[in-house]
Amino acid sequence: MISPATPPLAYKIAVLVFLENSAGEHLLLLRAKPPNLGSWSPIGGKLETAIGESPFECAVRETAEETGFTITGDDLHLFAMIAEKAYEGHAHWLMFLFRCKRPIPHHPPDMDEGKFGFFSRAAIDALTIPETDRSALWPIYDKYRDQFVALKADCAPGKPVRVEIEEITPG
Repeated sequence: MISPATPPLAYKIAVLVFLENSAGEHLLLLRAKPPNLGSWSPIGGKLETAIGESPFECAVRETAEETGFTITGDDLHLFAMIAEKAYEGHAHWLMFLFRCKRPIPHHPPDMDEGKFGFFSRAAIDALTIPETDRSALWPIYDKYRDQFVALKADCAPGKPVRVEIEEITPG
């Protein structure tokens, strides 16, 4: 229970889109803005809830906006939904994780959100990435990218991230 002296945290709804090139390298963005400033992460963004945007619509829009790559909902596989409590102590997040089944054809130009790079899965482990990505996001991708899993994560500052599986649907 939240004490009256502790203001409630905002709840944000967002998507992450895992894109690969034809060589199987992952497209990551070196973030130039918070959250995750200075860290590499998949592209994504917040749902436009005021217009009733779905997670699939958001993933399609964010892919086009951030990379210039035009996809449809049919190109996407929703492989995970994760509810993150108290991410960096600033907000709760409901994240929808998508894998794009169609390879991105080229390296996108850098933008105000950051700069892009392609990385093998093994190389990602040596990059500066958010701790929740290292301990939860990439292991989830590795294990469930062809299935569906619903998870919750306690990301409260000062504690190790604790992730619990709530449901798994076989691929």
